[in-house]
Amino acid sequence: MSRETLSFLAAARGLSLVTPGDAGIGVASTEVPRLCRDQLAGRLVELSAQGASATLTTAVGILHEVQQLGEPAAWIGPRSTSFFPPDLAARGIDLDALIVVRTEPVAGSPPILRAAERLLRSGGFGLVILDGGRTLELPMAAQGRLAGLSQQHDAIVLCLTEKPADAASLGSMVSLRIEALRRRDGERWFATMRALKDKRRGPGWHQDVALRGRPLG
Repeated sequence: MSRETLSFLAAARGLSLVTPGDAGIGVASTEVPRLCRDQLAGRLVELSAQGASATLTTAVGILHEVQQLGEPAAWIGPRSTSFFPPDLAARGIDLDALIVVRTEPVAGSPPILRAAERLLRSGGFGLVILDGGRTLELPMAAQGRLAGLSQQHDAIVLCLTEKPADAASLGSMVSLRIEALRRRDGERWFATMRALKDKRRGPGWHQDVALRGRPLG
């Protein structure tokens, strides 16, 4: 993918690519895996952080690209928490095209997992976000089903969790776990994404992205 194309996608998300001329920050190379549709499709992905989090900002960037490609997306989470719709709209998200599912805690299989599996089985979604916060748990059987459905339908299953980097991932079937943190340098905001787990390329790679405006969280 050319740098011009990368710059276009970054601008569409309200981001800008970090270049060698940006003093004092890391360099985002085109050799570093990007959190884009091509890299995430068919994978069970966990996006986590605690404290100065940039998980919501990063998730919205992924959602924006999926929508720009014309693919339906869904956001599933408990009724007690929610994103602020005007913030997403300001970043180019088509709220009318976004399926939002709010769940209530009940005994038995968590409704957030049942809803995710049902949507994925339809084969009609390019992205399903599970907004789990501190409480999301994925039993091994559920991990297997979600991972299998993501591969079968070439979809992204993106789990948002709140926990420190040294905490365990959601499970062994998670293909990629990214820690997304925000930082401020003067008037500029940056998101630093670090691979804590990556079954394809190995952990340890990171990407610094300059944000346009204040991060969502």
